[in-house]
Amino acid sequence: HLGGNTQTIIELACGTGRLALPLAKQGHLVYGVDIDAGMLKYAQNKADAKGLNIHLSVQDCTQLNLPIQSDFIYMTGNSFQHFLTNESQDALFNSVKKHLNPKGEFIFDTRNPILHELSNVDIVEELIESNGEITKVISKDEYNHLTQILECTSTYISPNNEYKDSIKLRYTYPLELKRLLQQHGFELVNLYGSWKKEKFDANSISMVVHAQLK
Repeated sequence: HLGGNTQTIIELACGTGRLALPLAKQGHLVYGVDIDAGMLKYAQNKADAKGLNIHLSVQDCTQLNLPIQSDFIYMTGNSFQHFLTNESQDALFNSVKKHLNPKGEFIFDTRNPILHELSNVDIVEELIESNGEITKVISKDEYNHLTQILECTSTYISPNNEYKDSIKLRYTYPLELKRLLQQHGFELVNLYGSWKKEKFDANSISMVVHAQLK
């Protein structure tokens, strides 16, 4: 997609730099943002060790404030699902638009909502042994059809402790996604079923969205 020319690239939710660092190594000017300072520190340490020039900053993707504009912004790892409300999705697109050049491209992925899978409340129990101590882990995935949010909760129970950890993921439907892009002035160039550019259909696990600013 990037061709042979070096570019200024923005990666949203870049984490530990798994994709940003190889792009920087290829000579691209990469700006990576993430809300997790710990992950960015890890990425910066890796970049320093390899002598790579990369610009990393702790930012909320809905309130981007970078000193550049780009022809190419991308986001992977289904990070789009962390924007739980219509308002936060709108804010994300507004942020992206402010940092894209005319005809700039935005590529991201999100899980395809397959209803018969989401309608089940999945509960899984397992035992984990660490340092001679047994911990019971109860994982529960429950989808709310009104909010389109899947809440994944893990409860850890050991002889001396019990705590919960949870994550919420928003599901967006294909036509909803197309209207969202149109609303924000983007053209849908392609909708793929995977990063290997497989054709998207009702049973695809992923939606890989290739959008271009009109």
